[in-house]
Amino acid sequence: MSKTKFELDRKGVADLMKSGNMQKVLKGYATGIRNRSGAGYEQDIYVGKNRANARVWADTPQAKTDNLKNNTLLKSVK
Repeated sequence: MSKTKFELDRKGVADLMKSGNMQKVLKGYATGIRNRSGAGYEQDIYVGKNRANARVWADTPQAKTDNLKNNTLLKSVK
């Protein structure tokens, strides 16, 4: 049995986590969650210090009430 040494390229991983391709993947997931949630929900993609991030939130008062009563966003994540 051979001993293999694995060294992670941290810069490469950081670049991958911030890349345009990763943002496209996140946008797809966020769009799906927003569509399953219904009207009044919004989404956003932004690049942070370490990685790209996606968020979906209740934007209108009706959506906020719906989310509080039914946990709509949590159920939409699947």
